Amino acid sequence: MMLLAVLGGLSLATTLAWGRHSSLLQRQSTSNVTYSLNVTDCPGYTLGSLTESQYGLTAQLSLAGTPCNAFGTDITNLTIEVTYQSQTTLHVKISDTANQQFTIPESVVERPLAPTESFTWSSDLVFNYDESPFAFWITRRSDPDAMPIFDTRIASLPPTPILPFNSSDPFTAFDGFPLVFEDQYLQIASALPYGTNIYGLGEVIASSGFRRDIGTGGGVGTLQTLWSRDVGDPIDQNMYGSHPIYLEHRFNGTTNTSSSSGVLLLRYRRSMLSRERIVMNLMIGSSAGSDIFLQTPPNSQVSLIEYRMVGGILDFYFFSGPTDVEVISQYGATIGYPMWQPAWGFGFHLCRWGYVDISEDIANVAAMRAANIPLEGLFYLMLDGPQLSEIPVQWNDIDLYHAYRDFTTDPVRFSADELQQFIEQLCMLNRSNYIDIPIVDAGIGVTMNATDVYYPFSDGVTNDAFIKNPNGSLFLGQVWPGYSAFPDWFAENTQAWWTEALKNWTELGVNFSGIWLDMNEASSFCSDSCGTGADISALQPFSVVGTVVPGYPECYNETLWGPSGNMTINGTSTNSCPPGTTETLSKRGVGAGGEPNLDLDLNSPPYAIHNGYGALYSRTLPTNATHYGGYAELDVHNMFGTMEEKATHLASLTIFKGKRPFLIGRSTFPSAGKWTGHWLGDNYSKWQYMYLSIQGILQFQIYQIPMVGADTCGFNGNTDEELCNRWMQLAAFTPFYRNHNTYGALPQEPYRWDSVANASRIAIATRYSMLPYWYTLFANASTNGLPPVRALFYEFPNEPELFNVDSQWLIGGDILVTPVLSPGATTVDGILPGRGTVVWRDWWTHAVVNATPGANTTLSAPISHINVHIRDSSILLLHQEPAYTIYETRQGPYSLLVSLNMAGTAWGNAYVDDGESYPPEANRTLKFFASCGKLDIESRGQYSIDQKLETITILGIQRPTTVTLNGGEIQGWTYNVANEELIMSNLCIELNAAQTQLCWE
Repeated sequence: MMLLAVLGGLSLATTLAWGRHSSLLQRQSTSNVTYSLNVTDCPGYTLGSLTESQYGLTAQLSLAGTPCNAFGTDITNLTIEVTYQSQTTLHVKISDTANQQFTIPESVVERPLAPTESFTWSSDLVFNYDESPFAFWITRRSDPDAMPIFDTRIASLPPTPILPFNSSDPFTAFDGFPLVFEDQYLQIASALPYGTNIYGLGEVIASSGFRRDIGTGGGVGTLQTLWSRDVGDPIDQNMYGSHPIYLEHRFNGTTNTSSSSGVLLLRYRRSMLSRERIVMNLMIGSSAGSDIFLQTPPNSQVSLIEYRMVGGILDFYFFSGPTDVEVISQYGATIGYPMWQPAWGFGFHLCRWGYVDISEDIANVAAMRAANIPLEGLFYLMLDGPQLSEIPVQWNDIDLYHAYRDFTTDPVRFSADELQQFIEQLCMLNRSNYIDIPIVDAGIGVTMNATDVYYPFSDGVTNDAFIKNPNGSLFLGQVWPGYSAFPDWFAENTQAWWTEALKNWTELGVNFSGIWLDMNEASSFCSDSCGTGADISALQPFSVVGTVVPGYPECYNETLWGPSGNMTINGTSTNSCPPGTTETLSKRGVGAGGEPNLDLDLNSPPYAIHNGYGALYSRTLPTNATHYGGYAELDVHNMFGTMEEKATHLASLTIFKGKRPFLIGRSTFPSAGKWTGHWLGDNYSKWQYMYLSIQGILQFQIYQIPMVGADTCGFNGNTDEELCNRWMQLAAFTPFYRNHNTYGALPQEPYRWDSVANASRIAIATRYSMLPYWYTLFANASTNGLPPVRALFYEFPNEPELFNVDSQWLIGGDILVTPVLSPGATTVDGILPGRGTVVWRDWWTHAVVNATPGANTTLSAPISHINVHIRDSSILLLHQEPAYTIYETRQGPYSLLVSLNMAGTAWGNAYVDDGESYPPEANRTLKFFASCGKLDIESRGQYSIDQKLETITILGIQRPTTVTLNGGEIQGWTYNVANEELIMSNLCIELNAAQTQLCWE
């Protein structure tokens, strides 16, 4: 949860005493080297000693002139290795020849296997280079005359110097574009087509939307900093995760065609390890901080991207696509496909920070049941309280803990007997197990004195499982329980210690089914080892008792209308905004790049990236904290969260053998999707943030973390009835669906308002009916890296009006969602793609929509209604009888929805298994194809589907005279003339049969 939301004016326990310098623009000296802080005179490199092989080439790069020492010491000798990894992936690695740079073990981020066949002459990507000054560019074999995908030639880039695009920040200038390779600073730039479409480079909430601002069309460009931090969902600043991957979608207006490509830069930092240790491990990756610029200078004919990193090596992967979905899939093949999700993970989850005791949980579960709002899981954050074991997905925030300590429960407010009785009652009531998902924070509270028994800490010390200070003493930061130690994921015994702590928790009665990992950037309330030498017992666990949360959504005036948040009071609307006017939250500040007096050492490299908190050590672990093997926190900071997520995933597999883990983590890095899902952090109960959640969900599809969603109705601040009504609808059509809010805020469980309860029942029932489709999309993600949620242009790449659309999205390629995103609205505008070549049908009525080709269509959207449309050519397997839980829903029969195109054809597929086994073994794949008056169903696999296909609905069909199933005539079918809709019920079709055929004539 957001540190600033509750800390307020808390002062840090101690301050740093390192030396400071006077200005970022003055030349700096350290270790007898003077830093110029300007790359104008950097000489670049010259290529020589080229060796080619059937897989690529290797060459040496030599510094081409006098060292410039801009922000570090120039490295004289480099090695470049180019590998044609596959027909669609090209690997270009530039490293120091002495091999002294920091690299990350392959056990953290696995490297793709070396190719066993040559793709040098068949790859669609071609590596080109100039020897002196060295530069390279990547072209397509299929389109050699097109502008390169990536081009570092200075002649291809705009002339320099270029004035700062932020006048208050001199570090947003471009002094030159040479290749700079120093021990503390790397720089490389590439030309891009003017105004091209760039997506990714996060995690970020971008004011420009899902499409990044590249400095054209009135934009100011993008400065994206990658440095993970605990912050409440800021605009245009670095936040929880770091993902240095972008997708470029190029459109040729002359030919009306498009192509897409992707670029990943895995960044490395300098290591303190010996060369012998490096040789022992295959290495990949980086988690050092960086700035990434997207810009189009005035009067330039091209745009550009520039990377600036605080040391390391350059490790590029280029993906040829040529479609957007293929680029995302190729990235997944490189860093690893997403984890398999348990079926119950797609249910509706409920959580808040501040449930006082078990009586509140009992009341909430009873109220949800009385309102008939499906509840798969109830999360709760209990400060000093425990979690419930196996209730309708019981989520537990830090209220769960005793004294905020991980792996504990409160012995008073949640007694074991009361918990067990409650669980048994729930299981009997719901005829299935409920799910328990407790929170785990990164900081492990230290023991107060000799009589204080807390095994997770004492065992961690015994196992040498915690991060150290540079002098070898235990690093002690500050989090909720007070002074805290932090796991060292590189240490040899940490995995076993972490697994044992989680296992012991289950033996205490916390039989969790999943884990929620928070504060894992990692977050600390002080900026140094503030517990070292301190009186440990003097710092008590943090308290938020009595907190009052101010603020309501845009257009709700609590001074005028009071704290209820209702849409109407005494028959009068509480909407106080004129139509189309909602407040806008502020964008990013200058950050560290504009701040003087930053330190020079591991804690403040000479180049100050634009961290939103300023100094890199602010509100996190100090960057000179030391990990096992000599790794500095500066080098590995951005991957702390992903390493914790991997350790927790592996621990879950050990504890619950044969079952799929379910994890939701906050801080992520490339490959995190193999181990965890993600929620979008500590957002706000604002209409703007409901809209902004869409770009976040789209971003994480690129990052191969598809199980993602926002805190529905908002976390920070108070929600109101109308916002929560619309948000409960919107979130039902996103992968991860959880309502969660902060301590002291207005309760926002969906039963609190009648209209929200009604909207929730409708939306959740629809979500549960779609579960076979969602489940199939996620199976495709786990096996092929295909994104379950898609921007509209992924499916309609040659329609430029879609390139900026991030207020709508597609589930797979077949379901279009168009939510209301502003207060007081009764209609919503949305584009129905295809420019008139696609038939879109209303999900609720099955009526064909009369859409405006290539432009917005105004759709009716009364309260509690969300517009959902079915694309033609699609066949969807659905659950016919959505129930209260996913388990009960899966026990019911299936239905099939067929939406024919104008040629009378449609197709689809479905993947079915038991929803929980890991690794997935027995499964069944269903393929559907409709054409020429026939629907064929092909079934393959070992998994036996007990439920029958009871109903088939076909849209876009002329009224038939005869309908047959496997040659036998069907009686009792119905036909709706207005919708051209044929409905056949009570079919009892066996889905394990190899072939089934339905015919109509």
